Amino acid sequence: MSGRQAPGGLPYRPCAGVVLMNADGLVFAGQRIDSQGAWQMPQGGIDKGETPAEAALRELTEETGVSADRVELLEEAPDWVFYDLPPELLGKIWKGKYGGQKQKWFLLRFLGRDSDIRIDTDHPEFDRWRWMPADELISHIVPFKRDVYRQVFAAFGDRLAAEAQGK
Repeated sequence: MSGRQAPGGLPYRPCAGVVLMNADGLVFAGQRIDSQGAWQMPQGGIDKGETPAEAALRELTEETGVSADRVELLEEAPDWVFYDLPPELLGKIWKGKYGGQKQKWFLLRFLGRDSDIRIDTDHPEFDRWRWMPADELISHIVPFKRDVYRQVFAAFGDRLAAEAQGK
């Protein structure tokens, strides 16, 4: 899939994402500061020389204040997930360099307490957060990312369901 291109012939931005799950099988969701009513999980670009797993842990800390010692890696999604930017956003974000993202997702178990979550970071991305069931989060994500979240939750579905049932 290395030859795949986003709309406008632009490349995809490499990104890592985190499904942070608590002991009840609920997932962390933050409401974006720049888009009221749009919720998402921690995610962000992969820096040069960084592995997707390293990027996922860095983004988690940058966006939620949750450090690597407060999580346990449970699974890595087997495939990259792609999304295209809608036409009205092409050329307006990421300095116009990308037409979408290719994302590698990781399922992490949260080992800390809710008080360990600090969204008032140096460069905050969220103004509110809460634990949500996966299906509820899908309905709160921006429409052009919903299919991504469906694919991610499908990849981790068995583990999420088992945790939600206390197994």
